[in-house]
Amino acid sequence: MKFVIQRVTEAKCEVNQEVTGQIGLGFCVLIGIAESDDEAIADKMIKKLLGMRIFSDENGKTNLSLHDVRGALLLISQFTLYADCRKGNRPSFIKAGNPTLASHLYEYIIEQCKKEIPTVETGIFGADMKISLVNDGPFTIVLDSEELT
Repeated sequence: MKFVIQRVTEAKCEVNQEVTGQIGLGFCVLIGIAESDDEAIADKMIKKLLGMRIFSDENGKTNLSLHDVRGALLLISQFTLYADCRKGNRPSFIKAGNPTLASHLYEYIIEQCKKEIPTVETGIFGADMKISLVNDGPFTIVLDSEELT
């Protein structure tokens, strides 16, 4: 599982020119799910995401979490995070989770995050989404479940 976490001052997802999710201060998170992922891996990733201290405190140090700043989440499914570009110029996506698994885990992540964060907005799984955001910093972190201990 991969999360691309972007600290934002605002972010929005549109599908067919309709807003499906919009937040102010918080994280826009692109979520890639592999065929080998499960709820236990999702739980580890969620814990790491929600504990991430990348907002500035009163001294300008990145010391505050999403909870501390009362931030929101915009969660976007993105299978292209599992693109394999080693051969040729057309990426392969064979490592991405099948749509049934990926959709289930995406919905699971949303529900678990809603238990901790008051504002959780989303895209639409499998849709052609247009994401706009203001990356604050810019501050972007890639979490890969294969690198978590």
